[in-house]
Amino acid sequence: MFKGYGHKFSDEKFECQTQGVISDSIVQNWTLQALACYKIHSNCDLCSIKKAKYSFKCQMRRIVDILLKTQGLPDEKAIIEQSKKSKIDEVA
Repeated sequence: MFKGYGHKFSDEKFECQTQGVISDSIVQNWTLQALACYKIHSNCDLCSIKKAKYSFKCQMRRIVDILLKTQGLPDEKAIIEQSKKSKIDEVA
């Protein structure tokens, strides 16, 4: 994931080296970013990823669709708690 840090990138978006195939690991659980995408109804104009002007093509809309089909509706409280726990585990 490359960010533009002062460099001017064209509007071209780059597919990751996985040729658009989404890793199974990213669709195992809801994440804060997936929850945010879900809450804005996958409206890229409202997304922090788009606003950050990363040079990759966001796949979050597809990830949210898969999560809805495989994991069901997100549980915001559980996602936030898991995120907090993960951050604590990273520090330890």
